[in-house]
Amino acid sequence: MNILQILPELNVGGVETGTVDMARYLAAHGHKSIVVSNGGGLVEVLETQGCKHYTLPVHKKNLFTMFRCISKLVAIINYEKIDIVHARSRVPAWIAFFACRRTQAHFVTTCHGYYSRHLFSRVMGWGKLVIAISDVIGRHMVEDLATPAENIRVIARSVDVEKFNLPRTPKTPSDPMTVVMISRITPLKGHAYFIKAMGHVINQMPSVKVQLIGDAPAKKQAYKDELVLLVKRLGIEEQVEFLGNRRDIPELLSKADCLVLSTVTHEAFGRVIIEAQAAGVPVVATRVGGVAEIIDHEKTGLLVLPKDADGISRAVLRILKDPALAAGFVLEAKKKIEDRYTLVKMADATVAVYQELMQTMKILIIKLTAVGDVVLTTAAFAAIRNKFPNAQIFCLTSYEASAIVQNCPHLNGTIVVNPKAKRLPELWRMSQELRRYHFDKVVDLQNNRTSHLLAFLAMAHESYGYNNGKFAFLLSRKLDNDIRNIPPVEHQFRILKMLNINYDANVRLKLWPSAKDEAYVQSLLDSEWLSGSQIFVGLNVSASKQWPTKNWPLEYIAKLCDILGQKNIRLILTGENKDKALVRKILHKAHAKPANFAGKTTILQLAALVKRCRVYISMDSAPLHVAAAMQVPVIAFFGPTDFRRHMPPSDRFVVLHKPMKCSPCYSSICKIKTHACMNDIVPEEVARQVIQLIK
Repeated sequence: MNILQILPELNVGGVETGTVDMARYLAAHGHKSIVVSNGGGLVEVLETQGCKHYTLPVHKKNLFTMFRCISKLVAIINYEKIDIVHARSRVPAWIAFFACRRTQAHFVTTCHGYYSRHLFSRVMGWGKLVIAISDVIGRHMVEDLATPAENIRVIARSVDVEKFNLPRTPKTPSDPMTVVMISRITPLKGHAYFIKAMGHVINQMPSVKVQLIGDAPAKKQAYKDELVLLVKRLGIEEQVEFLGNRRDIPELLSKADCLVLSTVTHEAFGRVIIEAQAAGVPVVATRVGGVAEIIDHEKTGLLVLPKDADGISRAVLRILKDPALAAGFVLEAKKKIEDRYTLVKMADATVAVYQELMQTMKILIIKLTAVGDVVLTTAAFAAIRNKFPNAQIFCLTSYEASAIVQNCPHLNGTIVVNPKAKRLPELWRMSQELRRYHFDKVVDLQNNRTSHLLAFLAMAHESYGYNNGKFAFLLSRKLDNDIRNIPPVEHQFRILKMLNINYDANVRLKLWPSAKDEAYVQSLLDSEWLSGSQIFVGLNVSASKQWPTKNWPLEYIAKLCDILGQKNIRLILTGENKDKALVRKILHKAHAKPANFAGKTTILQLAALVKRCRVYISMDSAPLHVAAAMQVPVIAFFGPTDFRRHMPPSDRFVVLHKPMKCSPCYSSICKIKTHACMNDIVPEEVARQVIQLIK
């Protein structure tokens, strides 16, 4: 794999050290290891270990600088053929996030601290996978920054045990004991409480030496001056040293007798703790954040409350005065390090995350409406699953249509879009939901303005659809919609061709009614005394409200009922709640009474019912597609619409179509007032076709 890590700078610090350790591990195990930062003292160390460094000002919170860095990072990603970009801080994460949108690289983050709830911090939860350095940070990302819990991978920081396990020189009773604190000098690290605690310790053990390792940022120099003044006021300036930033930390720890971490706010992890423990130094630390995950109180170290100088001094004195206690803490701490915090364990777990990213693909299929059109999409579901067997595939659809795909074995889930999705606030809310999934590909089979906009806002690497002049410029890959008179499923497969999925003339639709649906349908049939040996034929009584011109005359349905009844074939009428009044008229006109199931079935219950029919009859509407999906012989009426564009794939079907000069008109009102395209399909002809299909 080709891995690029990006962070602000490469100077002294836990994040920087972890980055260099990981980069070295990757290079040693045959991966390409690239690091992007503003540079620093560790660049030389990095490059001597077979890694490559690019210097960019990715530490600056300047929008213009960040925009320039995005383009430069895109060039690096493409030139180095980067597979994964691993961001370890917020400004670099913003740059990396947008660079990855413009390339094929996967985006992953590591959360090294407690971030504020500000929008600026949210990018740390936008990785396709998000590494948290402790359970506490993982919970913080989920609860405060709305990161999906399923995207979190907890990988604790590590320590290079060989680097810190230096020989320790035995001390004589006359040798002074040394207490160290290793940290940037900022108020959050609690240096003032540490110094006050050391005043108490030195009062009881005057020979103790205290070392503060680390320096203050430029903006915190005044705080450091206050600490120096505090040391003088306490009269312990001869015992206390400010050593500044040091690169010989292992050597300094090898001579220390106790390490103190006195942080007063949430600590994400506390890498210096495991470094000290690896060096054989017992630790006293405040009980904050991830520190409590590292130290088992009274077993691997001592925990005290934050801002408690007296508590710190008592704990330090216990360790300094009781060598057996200190040795026990060190022994247990080293066992825990070996079990959880070694460099190899951290690196192996991180590589496993990289491999998971490489192997996991998420695909979104957009088909919002209508019910019949979503049924037509089931063939595409199967084809995409066959092409990407290990992908996570989701369908974005309406609530009404979601029932169609709820049992689909080719989908990992369904995302339901609000009917008000055309409004900008709802579109934005929906896009936020989609981005949480981190889709790699979006296949837009709806192809309207709303679907194209949602495909864009999902921020997938690739989006596919038709170039139909409806915001198609938002798609990354589009196809001219220049072939019209082809069947609907073949029309969809032209888009799938861009994913190297070919259309097969044998492709078929599919629906998945449940056992509960089947049992319900059996109860319906029993209520009408329809036994398994009786021949019955289904008929859909009307199309949607928007398409009255598709409907077959009610008197024709009544007459067909009588013709089939004379041949001992019973008609089953299906429809929606709106069709109940129409069915009552049919029942009034017919002599042979059909079974009335209008308004009594859901879409999947209808599928289970249609499956029991010997033949199903329908105009161009959703039930026609349902019958095709259930592999039932169908008779389709086409008048105002073109059967070449709308007939679903089926093994046994008859299309009844009467050519007219005005058809297909695609109009909801018959402009010549005769409705001849449907009226010329007579019941006798339909009955003949029914009998032929049954035979």
